[in-house]
Amino acid sequence: MNILSLYKGLRRENYILCFGRLVTAMGAMIWPMLTLILSQKMGMSAEHVAWVMAAVGILSLPANMIGGRMADCFNKKMNIVYLDMVSVICYVICAAIPLSAVSIVLMFTAATCQNMENPSYNALIADITATDDRERAYSLQYLCGNLGFVMSPTIAGFLFRNYLWLAFLISGLAIGSSAVLIYTLVKDVTPEKDVSKKAVYQTERRGESLWMVLKENKLIILYILAISGYYATYQMYNYLMPLDLARLHGDSGAVIFGSITSVNCVVVVVFTPLITKMFPRLSEPVKTILGQALLLVGFAIFLLFSGQIPFYYMAMIILTWGEIFNMLAESPYLTKRMPASHRGRISGLTEVVRTGITSGYQLLIGFVYKVGASAAAWMAVLMIGGGFVLLAAVLAVKDRRIYRNLY
Repeated sequence: MNILSLYKGLRRENYILCFGRLVTAMGAMIWPMLTLILSQKMGMSAEHVAWVMAAVGILSLPANMIGGRMADCFNKKMNIVYLDMVSVICYVICAAIPLSAVSIVLMFTAATCQNMENPSYNALIADITATDDRERAYSLQYLCGNLGFVMSPTIAGFLFRNYLWLAFLISGLAIGSSAVLIYTLVKDVTPEKDVSKKAVYQTERRGESLWMVLKENKLIILYILAISGYYATYQMYNYLMPLDLARLHGDSGAVIFGSITSVNCVVVVVFTPLITKMFPRLSEPVKTILGQALLLVGFAIFLLFSGQIPFYYMAMIILTWGEIFNMLAESPYLTKRMPASHRGRISGLTEVVRTGITSGYQLLIGFVYKVGASAAAWMAVLMIGGGFVLLAAVLAVKDRRIYRNLY
């Protein structure tokens, strides 16, 4: 209870948005199973799965930029509601029709809308939260999302074989409930006035393009590259890991993958408040380094002890600690160092770079998997991930010099 008290004192709207995240996550059953849907239900090879995911990711790039522009130009709350409703329609149709190429289009349309709303979510939280409280606010969002996500992957694993349509329907209903909740209960979205020394980098610069602002904040580009590299590496958890589990454990692979994904969520729920409270003085770049390093340690354990189920859970616990450190760094880093008028666009740009790097990464690893099998693919992931850790280390050194007011 003492640990949870660190989330006290935030604005009412923060808690409503968090509850909306929780409700949506309770029905998030499709994305964790996506690789298995494409490979086992639709008969695609590992290489074809990589191509499909990369191609749709590239096609979603303009949508991410549009989502960022929407966040800066329109009502952020209504952006979330409208995009949620499109996702609801897509998932309900998927539940009603046989699994086919149309289902793939609908699944990725729903996923793209969820990505498009992220800039509005992130910018809205920054708007209604003072600079010093921002890490707590994003931590609470992340905690609630994963609290709702604890059981959904395991349930999806059991529904996967015979009742996949029900997983689609539950996802649609959950997202719809969240949209109704946010529409009816989020009333005051007036931005907080912050005049502290740390807020000097957030002064609005209306009328200036994103590129003009980035030209004066080149380190932001370096951070986006580092964080995108982390996410590209992290996506191997949703790509290589389920492929290996299906190869090693057959039909039980989906259930095992669902259960270790639920462990991921349990660890997030237990450790997010602890890590938030224990490491408040660590800078965002240092947290990014820790997050990337722990992710690689988790993957190394999975590779070394492949086929031994207990070690899957150990690997998941360690890489989830890295995920928490990374989450505590990302949104606070960007919102503290960019003008408030450009928060949505920088979030959209981050999604674009992240998607582009992840798509290329998946194609590369898919090719390596085809040529050299699983072990070679995992070794490539560990080596490339190590390069991104070094990039984050360079960032940590430069950031302290350029953004002195934040230290």
